[in-house]
Amino acid sequence: MGKKAGSTGPYSKRPDNSAFKQQRLPAWSPCLTAETVLPFFYFTGLLCVLLGGILLHTVQKTQEIKVDYTTASTCEACFEMRSSKMNASCICRCSINFSLADNFQGDVFFYYGLVNFHQNLRRYMDSRDDAQLVGRTKNLKRPSTYCEPFAYNNGTPIAPCGAIANSLFNDSFNLTYYSTTAVLEKVPLYRTGIAWYTDKNVKFRNPQIGNELLPQVFQGTAQPFYWQKPVYELDPSHPSNNGFINEDFIVWMREAAFPSFKKLYGILNRQVTKTFEDGLPAGNYSVTIEYNFPVQYFQGRKQVVLSTVSWFGGKNLFLPIAYMVTGGLILVAAVVLTFVYIKIGKKGLNMEE
Repeated sequence: MGKKAGSTGPYSKRPDNSAFKQQRLPAWSPCLTAETVLPFFYFTGLLCVLLGGILLHTVQKTQEIKVDYTTASTCEACFEMRSSKMNASCICRCSINFSLADNFQGDVFFYYGLVNFHQNLRRYMDSRDDAQLVGRTKNLKRPSTYCEPFAYNNGTPIAPCGAIANSLFNDSFNLTYYSTTAVLEKVPLYRTGIAWYTDKNVKFRNPQIGNELLPQVFQGTAQPFYWQKPVYELDPSHPSNNGFINEDFIVWMREAAFPSFKKLYGILNRQVTKTFEDGLPAGNYSVTIEYNFPVQYFQGRKQVVLSTVSWFGGKNLFLPIAYMVTGGLILVAAVVLTFVYIKIGKKGLNMEE
């Protein structure tokens, strides 16, 4: 029998007697003492409190107003009539008045908000066909099984398929400003440029079949059950903003993480008139809503949100408060540990020994 190098017996599995295999390499192990740990606690706590204070100051400078229009009486009555098919062709419109106490300086973003709508349910999030949405023509007529039961309508394939697309938010808005001269001015909004660049140019693309126009490409497919018009007519005023690359559709398809959320609807166009050159002036406004999206089935609410933004984003107090609470708890722990160390210290440890 032979012996392996470094072994003490035949065919021994003992590793070689080297610094690496015997773990004798130089190493550094920190010696955690009160003198080294406590300064780190104080530094981390103060840093978190400082960052929280800066973020809180930034967020408080952000202006925001929310207008709830869920129970607008004229819209509700019309919508109930249309839902009961008493007047299926009824177009439900209503107006909500509100006022801005201060000027909204700079860029102003127009959002719609939903409360108690759970876009984060697993089956809901999976109910889509990404191959169809990226423009693959074979998936246009053969939607994924993940889209069931929103894949076919009486045997006709649905495009776009799935629960997310089927529940597309389809209320529309027009914002009006009542100037001091009693003249009504429509607030101009950019309705494009609201989706993420990667979504618009990578994740969503229209299918192409030769030189056929979009209505011809989608021929032989059905629109989702609760849509009022097909996907190739979502934006009649902008022909290039139709199909799967419609930006309202793209914004909706990016699911929200929480049941209460807001999604971008438009951005103030400050180039049209001097009235809105610096933002939204203080005064009276009204928003006219075409009421199409039902919320009574999930006990939800609908909102219109106007907001400015900062380098930190919109008005969100969660992160500043989280930083300040975390920093405060670390500082409290540091003070307690300092007190214990001063009162007991090494003396107490020696007594235990």
